[in-house]
Amino acid sequence: MNLKAALVAEGYQHLVRPLLFRAHHGDPEAIHEDMIRALGVLQAVPGLRDAVGALTRVPTSPVTVAGIRFPGRVGLAAGMDKEGRAAKAWQYLGFAFAELGTVTAQAQPGNPKPRIFRLRDSRALINRMGFNNDGAAALANRLAVAGIYRGNGAAGIPLGISIGKTKVVPVEEAVPDYLESLRTLAAHADYVAVNVSSPNTPNLRSLQDGGALAELLGALVAETRALAGDAAPVPIFVKVAPDLTEGQLDEVLAAATGAGCAGLIATNTTLAREGLAPADRPRAGEAGGLSGAPLTARAREVVGYVARHTDLPVIGVGGIMTATDAVALLDAGASLVQLYTGFIYAGPALIGAINALTRG
Repeated sequence: MNLKAALVAEGYQHLVRPLLFRAHHGDPEAIHEDMIRALGVLQAVPGLRDAVGALTRVPTSPVTVAGIRFPGRVGLAAGMDKEGRAAKAWQYLGFAFAELGTVTAQAQPGNPKPRIFRLRDSRALINRMGFNNDGAAALANRLAVAGIYRGNGAAGIPLGISIGKTKVVPVEEAVPDYLESLRTLAAHADYVAVNVSSPNTPNLRSLQDGGALAELLGALVAETRALAGDAAPVPIFVKVAPDLTEGQLDEVLAAATGAGCAGLIATNTTLAREGLAPADRPRAGEAGGLSGAPLTARAREVVGYVARHTDLPVIGVGGIMTATDAVALLDAGASLVQLYTGFIYAGPALIGAINALTRG
């Protein structure tokens, strides 16, 4: 580790993270909101963002996936920047792409608070946010004001947008609900991720069943082609849960391939509670999805299975807490990786460490 990397790692571990974790009496959601506001300021102040970028960025090797040229392999997972308030900031932390959302066609408050819990000894989180967001139209407007459109490079890196089902919409009416989000946001997305795997919206995961998923993905891919006209349609990725059996994964792969999807994202959070440290086991009964270190091994298994059984590219996410975790997902067959919980625990140093190990 060089001096700059050590400075970033030690500074986050011993100064920034302790301050963050103690703020707002340790409320993770309030801390998260403060961080997004701070990044919103960062992206608007040239001297500050350049200084941060000089500290955190390391050389990377570009890679093309689903027709998109990514400057590196490490991206930000959905859930961190739901509303795109820091869309232009993530590049300065070293990310090669960022996935905004998950957003829904209608604005919704999400589940009652508290709805996110930090499990420090396990290096994990449990969240039951429930797709809280201002709606697809609000995100589209914010990106338009920022001048961010598909392929124009205004965010400095490619941006994906994750879309989900509005909670009050019956699952039987999911297709038109997803289509509304797609139509609203396609002009601003380098790719669209279809979230059918969050455990925090009732009945959402039933959309991973073969027939339902084939109908949904078929409609979405057809709509991207209609919206694109003579241009290339926006790529559609589908995000799967780590709790699926191999047979269920086979159904997802068949639906994604048959619909003409561009790729898979594996995995979302898990309903399992294995791997928790003793001090965190009292939290095992909290409803919601578990992320972080307890998911590392399972995410690798799912990525490996998916990569062996499809020619579609895979974005690997789940349990990446170290650079070697990321390399293991890439070795298992992922083309790109995404961070969420590992970024919260390790900060920008983790991005730099992965970039250093994956540089061609």
